[in-house]
Amino acid sequence: MPPSMAAGLFVWSFGAVFYLLGFFHRVAPAVIVSELMRDFQISAAALGNLSAFYFYSYVAMQIPTGILADRWGPRRLLTLGSMVAAVGAVMFAMAPDIAWAAAGRLLIGGSVAVAFVGILKLAGNWFPPRRFALVSGLALFFGIVGAVSAGPPLRCLVDLYGWRSVVLFSAVATLVVGTGTWIFVRDTPREKGYRDLSTVGAVSASRPETGMVGGIAQVLAYRNTWLLFVIPGGIVGCVLTFSGLWGVPYLTTLHGLSTATASTLTSALLVAWAVGGPFFGWLSDRMGNRKTLYLTGCGVSVAGWAVILLATDIPLTMLIPVMLITGFSSGCMIISFAFAKESVPAHLSGTVAGVINMGVMTGPMALQPAVGLVLDRMWSGTLADGVRVYSVAAYHSGFSLMLAWIAVSFILLLFTRETGCRQVVE
Repeated sequence: MPPSMAAGLFVWSFGAVFYLLGFFHRVAPAVIVSELMRDFQISAAALGNLSAFYFYSYVAMQIPTGILADRWGPRRLLTLGSMVAAVGAVMFAMAPDIAWAAAGRLLIGGSVAVAFVGILKLAGNWFPPRRFALVSGLALFFGIVGAVSAGPPLRCLVDLYGWRSVVLFSAVATLVVGTGTWIFVRDTPREKGYRDLSTVGAVSASRPETGMVGGIAQVLAYRNTWLLFVIPGGIVGCVLTFSGLWGVPYLTTLHGLSTATASTLTSALLVAWAVGGPFFGWLSDRMGNRKTLYLTGCGVSVAGWAVILLATDIPLTMLIPVMLITGFSSGCMIISFAFAKESVPAHLSGTVAGVINMGVMTGPMALQPAVGLVLDRMWSGTLADGVRVYSVAAYHSGFSLMLAWIAVSFILLLFTRETGCRQVVE
């Protein structure tokens, strides 16, 4: 008999919790901007680079991760990733200077890079194909829970115990998750006595071995792969550059909010993103359509970010609903993974997931330090408690880079080929 939904969710949940912890580390610098700048005596550009070190290794690991997921299986990949992430968190928490902190971030990013591709691989093996986009959306939900925990809850814990102690605790939690993954997770239902749902293994066995380079070349031969590599980077780049780093200081500068209040607003945007992901995944599966729904969500996101990033006289009573709508519509990016999976041969699902997730993370990897560089170039020399203060005009100049990318994403979506929620390439 095939596995029940509950059995699949139990196995899948270990990878999802690891992804949650990875997202926590991804956006944590947004809440401890002042502490990091003060402890390491760094500028906005240096802080942007420190935060982006996570993305440098994360992006670099995506294609290898996709290939390893196809070859090793998600269980070994997720277990090893958890152990290495715990080591990186310890390095970051105990860093005596910026170099050690950057090394810790680099190690964390490279190791948690396996999480999303790993849980997509588990989803493909443990759930029926018609549930893939929905489960992908649930994965994003778990990730955003991690991001939200790096908002007001992290701020409160940092105020009580200091940022280093909190990061050390996250290292212990990651180690526990890795241990549980090795004990309870299995790559396929067959390994737990169920009937396999996926036919990928059979398809793979019937084809000649293409090799690592051949697999990459094969997925890149399809137009949708290239387009879906660039498109989600603009959407996620806006979300994580704003909510993951520069949104809190921008809101405190523009509206005079406290750090705690501003982090609550950016976390609310992330919560809306978390809800939007499963909704767009479910609706896309139900409608049997990828492209039209993706275009709709992306179009709303472009308009919303234009208001959030450029409007100077908008009252909070209007800004908050705009942020929630923009975050929710940004959940449309989750369609990328099912869209791409259906556009390439089924046995290369892990490889194409790695390629697309690499594109997703290229957005914040490039935009976080780029915005910081613009801020430093426009800095007037103002300091507050030893931390640089930037003008609203400087933020607007930096944020224009984000708007440009998401506008390009919308245009490129027009050139994608609809799959109708079917595996169009065997």
